[in-house]
Order: sequence, then C-alpha cells, then structure tokens
Amino acid sequence: MDVTGEPVAQGADAWGEQLTLAGLSAAAPGGARRSADRADAVQAADRPVARVCIDLPVPHLDRPFEYLVPETMSDGAQPGTRVRVRFAGQDVVGYVLERVDRAEHEGRLIPLRRIVSAEPVLTPAVRDLARAVADRYAGTLADVLRLAIPPRHARVENEPQPEAAAPGHGPGTLSATAWLPYRGGPAFLQHLTAGGAPRAVLTALPGPEGERWPDAVAQAVAACVVGGRGALVVVPDARDVARVCAALDLAGVSAWTPGTSGGYVRLTADDGPAPRYRAYLAALRGHADVVVGTRAASFAPVARLGLVVCWDDGDDLHSEPRSPYPHVREVLMLRSAHEHAAFLVAAHGRTVEAQALVESGWAREVAADRTTVRARTPRVRALTSLELAREGPAAAARLPGEAWRVVRDQLASGPVLVQVPRSGYLPVVACGRCRAIARCGTCHGSLALESAAGAPQCEWCGRLATDWRCGECGFASLRSVRVGSSRTAEELGRAFPGVPVRSSGARAEGGVLATVPDTPALVVATPGAEPVCASGYAAAVLLDAGVASASTSFRAGEEAVRRWLAAAALVRGNDAGGQVLLVGDGAPGPTQALVRWDPAGFAARELAERAELALPPAVRVASLTGTREAVQAVVDRLELPPGADVLGPVPLATDAGAQSADAAGTGPARGTGRRLSAARAPAQASFDPQVRVLVRAPLAASAALTRTLAASVAVRSARREGGSVRVRVDPEELA
Repeated sequence: MDVTGEPVAQGADAWGEQLTLAGLSAAAPGGARRSADRADAVQAADRPVARVCIDLPVPHLDRPFEYLVPETMSDGAQPGTRVRVRFAGQDVVGYVLERVDRAEHEGRLIPLRRIVSAEPVLTPAVRDLARAVADRYAGTLADVLRLAIPPRHARVENEPQPEAAAPGHGPGTLSATAWLPYRGGPAFLQHLTAGGAPRAVLTALPGPEGERWPDAVAQAVAACVVGGRGALVVVPDARDVARVCAALDLAGVSAWTPGTSGGYVRLTADDGPAPRYRAYLAALRGHADVVVGTRAASFAPVARLGLVVCWDDGDDLHSEPRSPYPHVREVLMLRSAHEHAAFLVAAHGRTVEAQALVESGWAREVAADRTTVRARTPRVRALTSLELAREGPAAAARLPGEAWRVVRDQLASGPVLVQVPRSGYLPVVACGRCRAIARCGTCHGSLALESAAGAPQCEWCGRLATDWRCGECGFASLRSVRVGSSRTAEELGRAFPGVPVRSSGARAEGGVLATVPDTPALVVATPGAEPVCASGYAAAVLLDAGVASASTSFRAGEEAVRRWLAAAALVRGNDAGGQVLLVGDGAPGPTQALVRWDPAGFAARELAERAELALPPAVRVASLTGTREAVQAVVDRLELPPGADVLGPVPLATDAGAQSADAAGTGPARGTGRRLSAARAPAQASFDPQVRVLVRAPLAASAALTRTLAASVAVRSARREGGSVRVRVDPEELA
C-alpha cells in the first residue's frame, strides 16, 4: 500500500519522482515533514490508519492511500466521510474508505489535514458498487464517485433535523391494476411484497390513465415499500420523474418532508444544488424510502434497497457522457446483484440488451398476450411509396392525402400528434441544380434555414451565408433536403386553418411541453419531446420514416422502433378509435415491428443477427479514440484474453463523412431532432488526426479485457505519454 508522505527509506529524489508521476507540482520534502509534524500530535487509539480514495482523475493512482488519523479527528473521520489530505504538495479532497489498526506501508504516514464534513456520504454499498462500475468500464473509483455523490452543500447539511415522526407514508391498500394485463405481472408484485428479488423485463402497454407505465412502476414500488424495503427508480428526464411522482401519490406513497419518516424524494440535477443534496441526505439518513431521479440517481444510497427500476433503457440520456461512461441499466444490474434487490427494466419497446437478459435467463419476460395487445394499442398503418402510388404526384407532399384525411377526421375527437425526426425549419439544404449539400465557405459546416425569409446559416460556426454559391456548379439557389419541425408546423397551420398548432422540442419557441389539453389541436414534436395528453391522442402521424431508420448506425432499426412506439403509445387504443400512420419508406424490419406492435420479436431477430456478426451485446467491445500514436501505444501494451481481436485503427469521420451524415439525417437526440457525434463536429486539424480502434472479446473474457485496458491506461498516465486517448467500454456507436 502506497503512502502520500515521504517514507523513511525514500529521499528527496524519490519524493520528487513520485510527484512527477502523479502529474502534480512538487513541494520540498521538508515542507511536507513540517506539515506532518504540526498535525502529528497523538494518533487515534482506535483504528489509527485511514485508507482514503483521493479525488484525482489520474488512472495510475486508482488505489487507496494510507493516512494517520489524529486522536482529535477520530470521531469525525469515519468511513464514508469527506476529508482533506496532503498529496504531492497539495491539499486535496478524498473519501475515507475504511479505518484499520495497522498500515500496510512500513514507513511514516502523513496525518489527515482536516475533516471536510462528518457526514458519511459514501455508504459501504455505494462504495462497493462504485468500485464494481469502475472495474466494469475500465475507469477509476474517483471518476465514479464524482458521478455518484453530489457536491456538498454546507447549509443543507447543517439544517436542523427534527425528530422523525412514526412511519406513515406507506400505501394503505396495495393496488395491482396496472399489472393485471401482463403474464407474470401479479406474481412479480407478490414476490416483491414477500421480500424476494425477482428480475423482469417489462414490455409496457399503452392505456388510459391509471394503467400506464408510471402506474405500473408506482405499484411495484408500493409493493416493495409494503414489504418493508426501499426502492430506486431511474428515468430519462425530469418530465418522466414528475409522472412517476404523480403516480406514486396515487399509489399511496407520498413525498417525503422534513420531520417525517418514509415517502419518496426526487433526485435530479435540474432541481438545483440545495434540493438535490437535501434529497440525497434524506435517502442517506434513512428518512426517505424511495428515490426517483435521473441518471446519477442510480447510485443513490437507499436504505434496505429492495427494488431498482430503469424506465426506457434505450434512451441515450441513460448513457453517462463523462468518464467512465456507465449506462444506467448496467449500473442497476450490478447494484441488484450486490444488494440482492429486485430488478425491473421497462419500456414500450425492447432493447437488444434487455432481450439478451431474457434469453440468458438472467431476467424473466413480463408481457401481455396478443389479444390484450391488439385491444390496448392503436391501429397502425404504414404509408409507404407503394401504398401512396395511386395518389400520383400528391404522394410527395409533406402530408399525403391519406394522412391528411385521417388527421381531418380524427381532429373532431381530440388532439393529433405529428412526430418529425428533425428540429428547425430546413435543417439540411442543398444546391438547387446539382443537389450537393450546401456547405459553409468558412468552416465547411452544413447550412440550414431557420425561416422562410432568412439567410442560410452555418450549423457549426453560426455565420450567415448571405452570398452563398454552390462550390460544385456555382448555382445560387437552394432546395430542401430535410424538413424540420418548424416548417412542418407552418405547413400544417396552412393545411388546417383555425386549428391550434402547438410545437414541442428543445428548439421550439415554448420548449418541451409536458402535457397538452384533450381539445382538438395539432401537436408537432420531435422524438422524445412528445407531450402527454390525459385522454390520449386521437391519432398520430410519424413523418419521414426513411430518415428515422436510414443510418449507418448498427442501432438504427432499434432506435427507430423505440421512438415510434414511444409516440404511438400516447394514442388511444384501437377500441377507442386511435390510429397511427407511419409515413415514408422506412426499413422493412422496424416498419413491421411497429405495424405488428412486436418489439420483442424485433429485438430477438436483432440479437440473433448481432451474435452471428459478433456485435454487442453478444460480445464485449471497447473503443479507443485519440491520436494515432497514443492509441497505438495503449493497444500495444494490451494482454488480450483468448478470443479477443483488435479492429483498426481507422480515421474518424472527416468533412466528407459529415456531409454524408447530414444527407442521411442520422438519428436524432431527445427533443432536438439530431444526434451529436464526431461526424457533426468541425473537422480536427489535419496535423492532429483522430483515429479509433475497437477491441472485441467474448463475454466470458469481459473482466480480463477491462483489466488489461485499465492497466495499459495506467501505464500511459504514469509515463505521461503525449497525445490523447479516450477509452469507452460498450460504446453507443461503433462507427
């Protein structure tokens, strides 16, 4: 075990070398000794050695460091508390992992500098989970703890804690109405109530209020609370958090308030630092039984954890954009195994990863029979070019005649949802003569139009191209390639005069709408930004099916089905006259999955194809992205397990790649209608090209692969090698 002070056997040269390897500025050894002498009065009588995780993003320092605990700090420096220590000539923050009687290091130990907070914010369960996540994703414990524990808010921490009242937030009578349509649904709740740890993959049905997915989640949580255990629910965004909380209120699990015991708390970054930390402490101190939140809530310290829930695991918001890039579904799987809690992943669709859990036997499928599916889902039709051929040139209209007639008829009974895969007005334009994608003359980014009268504007640098001319043929006129939600709303307003048109999206004037009234109106939304109508939409029109399903991503079909089903699930059932129209020539597989409402069958076929092609989740894949020399150095040090292979290096997408990505209309992100990727960023300078290497290994060798990746990156960190390398296990995209 290493120490952060100067060992007896080391001299000044060794001390300086240690600081250099740490990547920090070196202080004189004498200064370190004087600091230790001042605090080294009397060591603690009980467990005088603290093992501390230093909050530094340095891979080769991903291990505990031993410090001496002074007697004056013994009561406060307990496992899980934040402390400040001297490390490499600087004061840094760390977490006490444990206290022991004897140090493994034989030299002198530096004492703790001070206790930042005596609140044990890092519980043993979360500590073990964070270590498992770091190992799973070839990351460091410090990086995971930075994701797991919110920043300290001293005022909230010091708020007076009134004596908790007797528990009174549990449901009086347990309801299971939302689970009755599913095979195995009531049995799942019975296992939860009895204290069991069942694992299930739920294919959620659409339905009226009281039987939708938030009600199923709330009733599962209530069953867990009745059994005397806590629950954790992780959803993609704050709108979903609000829906789950409202369903919990109806299920009899009310919100926690200071001075009470039991109930649920919200844990989202959108609520602000103080409310977020207050909710975290409520769960940490055992005052709240249930935590409902977004991505970071997957690490929440719920006492007596009995159930973890992930809603819509295919949503890209569940994938952490910061190192080591863990996915909520995988974190909750690890947590379920470590804490012997029940596991539930639910969605209207089904990811290939969830299907793999079912086929491996790790989780059970919970789904309705076909008769129930046909009754609860709307009627779905695909209006491809073949179906619209009889309309002649009118088939090329933004809203074909058949779709126009359905919208007109259904508006009489309620609002109609129109899903558009791209935001903006005309997000992609091209030359009117040669049809080459219009590019900025300064940075070569793609041009877009934000209004009919406006000038084209670069999507990268923001410059207006007032005097644009095509670089291929010199023509000065533009034509649309992709039509966005704003232009669609404008055209629908002209097609249906007198009908209110509401827009929902990240770039819409009113932002993302949470709900809409059940009065006749046209609601234009980008994927992931569809507002909820209490009585359900009368119909939905899903435009540009070819854009949604045409992509080079190996997840394109899965993502298209997920987005289409999420919108279609907001429509009234077939018995109530609900209709869904898919407009455009989408890929056959996703189109049939929507028409038949069979996400499980589509996921099973996708999984079989990926197993044959050795693609995730049938294998474990890690991507290494960075400069060529740096990536190659990391790869050369890998000790690959049997069956593993290396693919690449290949250069990342250049300007040409960006052009093709714009033309194809790659899969959109929530509420924006577009997915940010390397292909959409300004091209890297030609003298510093970026490459990507994929390392692939069998699932049985996953642990060996992540170990050798972490070891190679640690050597790179210790040697302070140049360039840049980003390691990501289970990347969302492989291209």
